[in-house]
Amino acid sequence: MADRVTVIGWDGSPLTAAARSALGAATLVAGAAHHLALPEVPPRAERIRLGSVSLAARRIAGHRGTAVVLADGDPGFFGVVRTLRAPEYGLEVEVVPAVSSVAQAFARAGMPWDDAQVVVAHRRTLRRAVNVCRAHTKVAVLTSPGAGPAELGLLLEGVHRTFVICEELGTDREQVTVVTSDKAADHTWRDPNVVIVIGGPVTGVPENGGWLAGGDARDPAPAPRGWALPAAAYEGPLGEGETEQLRAAQLARLGPRTGDLVWDIGCGGGAFTAEAARFGAAVIAVDRDPDACARTLAVTRRFGVQAQIVHGTAPHALEDLPEPDVVRVGGGGAAVVSAVADRRPARIVTHAATRDAAELIGRNLTEHGYDVECALLQSVELDTRAWTEKERTVGFLLSGRSRERHP
Repeated sequence: MADRVTVIGWDGSPLTAAARSALGAATLVAGAAHHLALPEVPPRAERIRLGSVSLAARRIAGHRGTAVVLADGDPGFFGVVRTLRAPEYGLEVEVVPAVSSVAQAFARAGMPWDDAQVVVAHRRTLRRAVNVCRAHTKVAVLTSPGAGPAELGLLLEGVHRTFVICEELGTDREQVTVVTSDKAADHTWRDPNVVIVIGGPVTGVPENGGWLAGGDARDPAPAPRGWALPAAAYEGPLGEGETEQLRAAQLARLGPRTGDLVWDIGCGGGAFTAEAARFGAAVIAVDRDPDACARTLAVTRRFGVQAQIVHGTAPHALEDLPEPDVVRVGGGGAAVVSAVADRRPARIVTHAATRDAAELIGRNLTEHGYDVECALLQSVELDTRAWTEKERTVGFLLSGRSRERHP
């Protein structure tokens, strides 16, 4: 096992005295090609070109001597430190940090970033990173080959965002470019790069800023407490499929979360759209009624959340939409449910007014390979002044869970 492992962050500035001391005593140095070319690397030290951090950690664990790992930026922030400290390698790690590439990018842009989301985009996580960019107004994306600015722009089709693209930060080839998301694919970008994605309605900023990193510090008014809020919270009429009890059950079964893309088909008054977005999910709301689209847009702005509104009739309006993770079908019946199931989301929820309609939809979901649950929901609202019945609603809640996709 290595006697000592020091991880040194490098941001393009001269190495600190502590970093030079550790590097000068190293008998093994791991890093990218530009790290290994630094003049401070001892000529007699064993060198490992850092590709797989796990493989490098095994080499380091078997090395008898002093090891140094060089990494860009802050190696403790989405960096190599997490892997090196994994219990299976048994390594004791010291860290000499540098300024992270995210901090550098926001500094170049002259922007605060305590209210920003930070995501890593690889080929396997690119879609989820894009969904975070859909759902939030300020996101820093740590890109990788095949999951860079061009790919981000292409997958954000239909959503306007501004990109601040910071290439090769801390080097002589550093460049900062501002483009709109629809133009990002027109260029070739150099790796490594960080993309700051900005967009969405501008609201007030609290005088003293926010209190939670990554939280939304833009709106000084606190968000309402609770979910499945009553119709009065939306300042407009809600349809029979938008009662708070039904919405609560639908949200519970879909479980929208950060990184998800939710379709809300037949968005009506926008209540479900706003609440799914408040969970951090990206939402596309679809309705054939232009007034419903306008109401949904107004509700999302009132609650300070992002949603893409599509005016059109399902199922045809769904054909060009990006793949969803979970879907609420608020209108359209079995035909729309069937079209949604063809797209294979992890979960689908809908409702029906009669048992026959519920059975038709349930059989349809089963034929598409979904495990189906159906419950009869009945709620009675009481006038608490006289404790008499005020309103009664009855409906069938159907939910389908894909057997193919992880829930």
